[in-house]
Amino acid sequence: MPYYTHNSAMTQEQQILELRDELHLHNYNYYIKNQPTISDREFDEKMALLMELEKQHPEMFDPNSPTQRVGSDLSNDFNQVKHRYPMLSLANTYNREEVQAFYDRVKSGLGNEDFKICCELKYDGLSISLIYHNGKLARAITRGDGIVGDDVTANVKTIRTIPLILNKGDYPEDFEIRGEILMPWQSFDNLNKQRQEKGEPLFANPRNAAGGTLKSKKPAVVAERKLDACLYYLLGDTLPGDSHYENLQTVAKWGFKVSDAMKRVSTLDEVMAYIDYWDKARASLPVATDGIVLKVDSIRQQQILGHTAKNPRWAIAYKFQAERALTRLNSVSYQVGRTGAITPVANMEPVLLSGTIVKRASLHNEDIIRSLDLHIGDMVYVEKAGEIIPQVVGVDYSQRDERHPGQKVEFIKTCPQCGSPLIRYENEAAHYCTNDSLCPPQIKGKIEHFISRDAMNIDSLGPETVAEYFDRGLIKDVADLYLLKTTDLIGENGTKLKSAQKIINAIEKSKQQPFDRTLYALGIRFVGKVTAKNIAHRFLTLDNLINAVNNNQQQLLDTEGVGAVIASSIIHYFNEPKNIEIINRLCQYGLNFKTEQQTTPQNDTLKNQNIVISGTFTHHSREEYKNIIEAHGGKNSSSISAKTSFILAGDNMGPSKLEKAQKLSIKIINEEEFLDLIKTTNN
Repeated sequence: MPYYTHNSAMTQEQQILELRDELHLHNYNYYIKNQPTISDREFDEKMALLMELEKQHPEMFDPNSPTQRVGSDLSNDFNQVKHRYPMLSLANTYNREEVQAFYDRVKSGLGNEDFKICCELKYDGLSISLIYHNGKLARAITRGDGIVGDDVTANVKTIRTIPLILNKGDYPEDFEIRGEILMPWQSFDNLNKQRQEKGEPLFANPRNAAGGTLKSKKPAVVAERKLDACLYYLLGDTLPGDSHYENLQTVAKWGFKVSDAMKRVSTLDEVMAYIDYWDKARASLPVATDGIVLKVDSIRQQQILGHTAKNPRWAIAYKFQAERALTRLNSVSYQVGRTGAITPVANMEPVLLSGTIVKRASLHNEDIIRSLDLHIGDMVYVEKAGEIIPQVVGVDYSQRDERHPGQKVEFIKTCPQCGSPLIRYENEAAHYCTNDSLCPPQIKGKIEHFISRDAMNIDSLGPETVAEYFDRGLIKDVADLYLLKTTDLIGENGTKLKSAQKIINAIEKSKQQPFDRTLYALGIRFVGKVTAKNIAHRFLTLDNLINAVNNNQQQLLDTEGVGAVIASSIIHYFNEPKNIEIINRLCQYGLNFKTEQQTTPQNDTLKNQNIVISGTFTHHSREEYKNIIEAHGGKNSSSISAKTSFILAGDNMGPSKLEKAQKLSIKIINEEEFLDLIKTTNN
């Protein structure tokens, strides 16, 4: 059965809006946080549904819809580089009928000209583009948004299967080769074992572990985790030949790791036989795979077939069905996360699934439980999302005794840890414990969030240490961190003196964090890094923010990125006496709750002007241009509307943005014109 169903009373227009919001969130979880919450198949199903609904309702076209873009893994921690050739994603399918349809489309597109298909394993890792100059690795770039990616050259150089200098051979002076950065199963298991021992959250699967590792700021960490790579696509002005398959055999001689599972075939029957073989044989591979990639072999024929805005017409990815097991549901328990989110968990008869014994599986939220119509004693289908996280995906209703069914599963009304009432916010699937200041799992979670890198950056502490200090009674909230003394932490025999001093120093140093980081560290529900920065920029001091909460809540709603739900959460947070007590103590201990350098514009040249930035630039980065705009009194906007004053456009401005700007008659200026404007007004 499908993972997800929409409310039948919902209009198609409402479904479109809901799906867009949901897919944006899943893209963020997948590409930025490296913490997916749904399987690839569920994501693809939602995307397919959205594409179909948008096709039926062209009047609801939105250039920012998830269907109009390639998922992004960009990070502000790395320099971003424009790809010479866009890195397109592949169209996905889960059924053989669509594989045959792809084959027929290729045949028709080539005018019945003979062609061959190169069959390859679809490795489950992080896409990478490697650029070589004179036989040496010059640059390594992630896929990013398909147009620009992150420069991760220093980290990639630590991966031993990627050659820094090529073997002697007749290779072009400049070329690009693409592939996948992988974390082998053995490395993945070792990494998660280490993280478990340290009390750190486990990676969901090797793909996300590889992504998180490659984005590390420390190349030494990347080297320790023993990543692997497999290359599968050669680009350049001068290629060895017209055959994709033979080109890869050639690059293997240059020193690149190329899969020996690749096979060139001439018929659809051979394609299907390849799929059948690897659907079973992949279980013995040392790395994760999730499907098969089919490519037209001839480069010339690839160029004839071309591509759509998102996908090449000469390639398709067939994804394997996730392994499924049937077992009995014994009970449902509930876990409380650091944000207070309640996750229902199915406790089941042990069953073998993808090589491991599974006893527990996620039920996600109340909506999933209702859609499954779960009863205790039901025989339930279990799959592994991303081949790692077990989840209940269906019920075998034929095995339920309808005369004497087990107890119907009803979502709980109170927190299983502290007994407080639960709340479900508008447009949120999860329920939350309302006792965010006293619920034990939330307190520990808040402390873990407080010390995290993007918040107070107390990197000498970790979740396991936080749990130890909490259980010993050393800390009961985040403010207690600033009361810790070296003598509290050195151990019975003083053996931990060095690490204790390091922790105390890191805690003291955290007082220097700017207001927006301190605000984010408080862990106000739904207030992320960007929102915290917008609030700090808008109110400048904590006193101003609290004054708005108490006397002028409309000011909150007028803040960029703050809607009704976030505003309500902020108001709730500052109306809780325990939170105010903690904040007062943090102020007393010297934390920063005001913007030290108030952003007074250099002049008001751009006052009251809403400006959209699009494209890539030569003289400054996008972030630098945003700062320049604000320094001259302007306001940055992410989307084009009738209120947009003008667009600062660089290279490769999005075609949908260009079309909308023309439709609304909005002025477009280039980088040089903008800098001349600022220069003129500064003189």
